[in-house]
Amino acid sequence: MAFIGGLGAGDKTRYVSAGNRLKGPRTAGRDRGGNAPPTLRRMKVYLVGGAVRDALLGRTVSERDWTVVGSTPDELLARGYRQVGADFPVFLHPQTGEEYALARTERKTAPGYAGFVVHAAPEVTLEADLARRDLTINAMAQDEDGRLIDPHGGQRDLAARVLRHVSPAFAEDPVRILRLARFAARFDDFRVADETVALARQMVTAGEVDALVPERVWRELSRGLMESRPSRMFELLRACGALQRLLPEVDRLWGVPQPPEHHPEVDAGVHLMLVLDTAARLGAPLTVRYACLGHDLGKGTTPADLLPRHLGHEARSVSLLRALGERLKVPNDCRQLAEVVAREHGNVHRSLDFDAAALLRLLVRCDAIRQPARFDEVLLACECDARGRTGFEQAPYPQAPRLRAALARALQVDTEAVAREAMAAGRAGAAIGAAVGAARERAVADGL
Repeated sequence: MAFIGGLGAGDKTRYVSAGNRLKGPRTAGRDRGGNAPPTLRRMKVYLVGGAVRDALLGRTVSERDWTVVGSTPDELLARGYRQVGADFPVFLHPQTGEEYALARTERKTAPGYAGFVVHAAPEVTLEADLARRDLTINAMAQDEDGRLIDPHGGQRDLAARVLRHVSPAFAEDPVRILRLARFAARFDDFRVADETVALARQMVTAGEVDALVPERVWRELSRGLMESRPSRMFELLRACGALQRLLPEVDRLWGVPQPPEHHPEVDAGVHLMLVLDTAARLGAPLTVRYACLGHDLGKGTTPADLLPRHLGHEARSVSLLRALGERLKVPNDCRQLAEVVAREHGNVHRSLDFDAAALLRLLVRCDAIRQPARFDEVLLACECDARGRTGFEQAPYPQAPRLRAALARALQVDTEAVAREAMAAGRAGAAIGAAVGAARERAVADGL
């Protein structure tokens, strides 16, 4: 039997053997444990991939995936396993919910991440299944007795702290470049093998990354942003040329100078990497990390005669972020926060000099009164920006507590009482809003 489609985790493929259509589960399995369940004792079941890798590294294993050798979809379904998606050879255990995938091989048939025919059959061996995986550290398995199966030297590369592709077949799936970059961000003490970077560069030159759909790019980008050192993801993508193809707005920041009195690191690309790693160090959520990614995009389009100053880069950043968000189908919460941060981060930085009126205007532009939780994320992104500079990594950011205090005072105003008083005085419409604004300004001023 054969399946056609993409290779990345979570991809759904199309079952192309019409005479062997899959049916629903008929009986429940019995195993509630973690090792090979009793329902598969006649088959060979192996723990594979990240669970084996993380266990060898001494990391917490968050989820486990299994490969089944010597079975068929009908047999798994008869034993109570539930198929994932419509026609894909991955099944969920009836009790544990863990994924069990039939051993399979793949054959490249067209450019891009979806141009594959996937073959899953009882005769496919574990070794053949492992050979299709991306990196050696992900191409290990453990049998029911705990014995390690490692045909590609994954354990050796773990010890050497190396990310290395399993075989030239790595070049068949452009998603693997994004996964490689994400793993570089996660395992920040690993180096990427020179030959793996060279192969990724060849893939970019061949146009493979141009076939990636926006959803896949965003999925891997968002996961990489949440790793412990996201800068390494972008550095790897830049080294192989993929960043210029996928995120040209980000790629063009390298080599752009900034005033050294404000940015000792000078280079705008270097600054961005420092900001992203600061966001990771501070445990920022994805919305904040994406805002950090886009806050200075406009500096890449500053006219050369203005450098190293970047007048008006905030508005240009907002425009570029809107286009980027549309292109990658970025979630709305990430888009909205990023636009506020791009537009207002300079004002937040300068807010120590603001009087009550200016502080209130900033709060209103950030929609802080209606969305105070989001405003806290605005402040965190701005702190990451301020501390993402050479020599400022541990610097305090007093703007944040001052603005939080101003917001708290503004929120304490009894707006209904102010509105009633204004109406009693004969005011209406915008005049009532002005009275509420004046009351909030007085409250902010009282705390300065």
